[in-house]
Amino acid sequence: MTNTRIANRAILRLAIPALGTLAIDPLLTLIDTAFVARIGVDELAALGVDTAILGFVFFGFNFLAYATTPLVAQALGRGNPTEARRWVGDALVLAALLGLAAAIVIGVLAPWFVGLMGASDEVAGPAVAYLRIRGLATPAVLLVTAGHGAFRGYQDTRTPFRVAVGINVINLVLDPLLIFVVGLGLEGAALGTVIAQWVGALWFLQLIRSRGMADRPTGLRKALPTILALARNGVLVSIRTGFLLLGLTFAAATATRLGPADIAAHQVVMQVWLLAAMIADAFAIAGQAMVAEAVGGRESRTTDDLSRRLLLWGVLTGVVLMSAFFLGGPALAGLVTDPTVAALTVSAAAVAGWTMPIGAPLFVADGIFFGLLAFGTIIVSTALGSAVLVTLISVTPLGDSLDGIWWAMGAMLAVRGLVFVFGYKRAVRTALRS
Repeated sequence: MTNTRIANRAILRLAIPALGTLAIDPLLTLIDTAFVARIGVDELAALGVDTAILGFVFFGFNFLAYATTPLVAQALGRGNPTEARRWVGDALVLAALLGLAAAIVIGVLAPWFVGLMGASDEVAGPAVAYLRIRGLATPAVLLVTAGHGAFRGYQDTRTPFRVAVGINVINLVLDPLLIFVVGLGLEGAALGTVIAQWVGALWFLQLIRSRGMADRPTGLRKALPTILALARNGVLVSIRTGFLLLGLTFAAATATRLGPADIAAHQVVMQVWLLAAMIADAFAIAGQAMVAEAVGGRESRTTDDLSRRLLLWGVLTGVVLMSAFFLGGPALAGLVTDPTVAALTVSAAAVAGWTMPIGAPLFVADGIFFGLLAFGTIIVSTALGSAVLVTLISVTPLGDSLDGIWWAMGAMLAVRGLVFVFGYKRAVRTALRS
């Protein structure tokens, strides 16, 4: 019983601050949105265009956290802090190089990116100006992402939470100052965010240096093997993300074809569903670090025990979230004024609620398999799940209604879960042998 309490306490010690960080990060955009909305419609539209562009760009570099965490944790589990420091140091170098390259691309191609989004002439000018300024923070954003991965690997999620709070407080102070007092308008919002993100990046670097968490690469030749390993894992994570986005985008496109009311309701339910997934992701982050450390120490029994307990937390979270969807359906309907959209929202939210007892433990399992570095299994799981989703929507009556689309989403989650169930033991054996 004592060991169970210790393990559960350790899981919550990592998961709760991780949840706080996941919840705080979107505030950066929300703060900008709140202040920019007071400037004008064109500026707000420009911010929406740029948010979509930057979200897509930064999403592609999430591997700097997802790949760094298990590599660092496994090295520490093997009792090799030197290797862990090397992974962190090389991850930071890779983040800086990719960030610099991305900043140049964003600066040069900003008009093309904005044009690709179909922005009108009134919106395009402010959007390009904002995007070019925000692009200057790209190296900082990627350094912060790698910093999150490093601290998670060291099983410290409280420090990233404090840094995330600090970044948002700085942005909250600078936005009104630069937008209204200095009179920079939309460009002031961009500049405030850039300053806040660079403070966050420098803060992370100072913390990593002071705690001796990273070794400075002695040369590109020596750093190249680990940088290439990180890049390879990054490609695998990106492939998995691509399959996931394919399925979700196809579902949204189908809802769009059903009519304006259906896509409006789908958007409301999807945002709440993603928020629910964020709660489960907090346990996934704990799983990445803890399972990876157990694997690094060649502790098969501990790995299995941790996986079971993490999945139990996922199941419990899923049941709570399911209840929240059922009870909160009418509240979601209150977010919209159109009665048709409201009715569709309540109905689809109920179906989405039924997916939570499957989805929440599945999202936790993602973290477990990331900790095992079982990227191949994750890719197969996501690809098969998306294929089932697309097939059910395309060739069955499920694609004829919004409820049907969400039932197909549930099938996607179930298929992904089955792949994990049948692939777990093999993934553990492979991880322990590596």
